[in-house]
Amino acid sequence: MPDYRRAIVPGGTFFFTVVTFDRNPILTSDLSRQTLRRAWKTIQRKHPFKCDTICLLPEHLHCMWTLPENDSNYSLCWAAIKALFSKYYLITGGADGSRSISRQRKGGAAIWRRRYWEHCIRDEQDYKRHVDYIHYNPVKHNLVKNVSEWKWSSFHRYKAKGYYPDGWGENDTEVLTVAGEFGE
Repeated sequence: MPDYRRAIVPGGTFFFTVVTFDRNPILTSDLSRQTLRRAWKTIQRKHPFKCDTICLLPEHLHCMWTLPENDSNYSLCWAAIKALFSKYYLITGGADGSRSISRQRKGGAAIWRRRYWEHCIRDEQDYKRHVDYIHYNPVKHNLVKNVSEWKWSSFHRYKAKGYYPDGWGENDTEVLTVAGEFGE
């Protein structure tokens, strides 16, 4: 069995990719967005973290969190968010996927993949590359032609603060090279 090792960096900033079970395209529905927000806010009150950037796509999400100075336990937060989301989602009419024998034995819903991808941000350049990647992702997946067309992204907040110039992500070759770098 593989030995998964997570980065332990108190107060670190981390990039995450979290995927639904069987890549079920549920995350951009009204029910899922409301349920995710509710679970996220509940856990964030108990275990504070700052969500620097996020993009919600139909079957996965990308985000970056900065943890409090003495905290490195993002695994606890993700486990709790996924569990609470699953509970709320099923109670409010969301459908469970086809559960394997292992999931049945452990009592887990078939809504999320068990694992997720995490990367500890190393420096300012790494941070910027990941912010751009997150925001460009809907274009990469052919969901929209321009980044500004995707509703479920922190891109609009970053644009309003002047982080991006007008037209960023529209036929931008620099963005296109960044978009292929990270695993999903």
